[in-house]
Amino acid sequence: MSSDIYDRRTILRVSGTALATIGTAGCLNGRSPTDQTVTMTGDFGFDPTTATIEPGRAVTWENTSDVDHTVTAYEDDVPDGTAYFASGDFESERSARDHMREGLVAPGDEYEHTFEEPGTYEYYCVPHEGSGMVGTVRVE
Repeated sequence: MSSDIYDRRTILRVSGTALATIGTAGCLNGRSPTDQTVTMTGDFGFDPTTATIEPGRAVTWENTSDVDHTVTAYEDDVPDGTAYFASGDFESERSARDHMREGLVAPGDEYEHTFEEPGTYEYYCVPHEGSGMVGTVRVE
């Protein structure tokens, strides 16, 4: 009878450990489940095209293509009172366009920005804007 109890305890302990491991697996990448990842694709797009997050959360753009891309906010569309954002950490859209090479996100790299204020933020990829590589972040 004591071996039955030991077997049940072992099964419960192993099951509990497995559930704890599964429960924390989503946290291991260092991102909150309410942060958003946007993929920069090889067909000159952002996926998803629109990302929706809560204030104080981040969007991470991952370049999974084989070409360089940028993440560049349309300065006129950044809500009043919020900081401008662009890969390369430029302070203006003009600077991001003029010095695009310094803001390139290479294949396999990523860029992250935390959005503190509610609003709609439109952005694009400088070299592929003409191909329609544009996206939106909604912070609500």
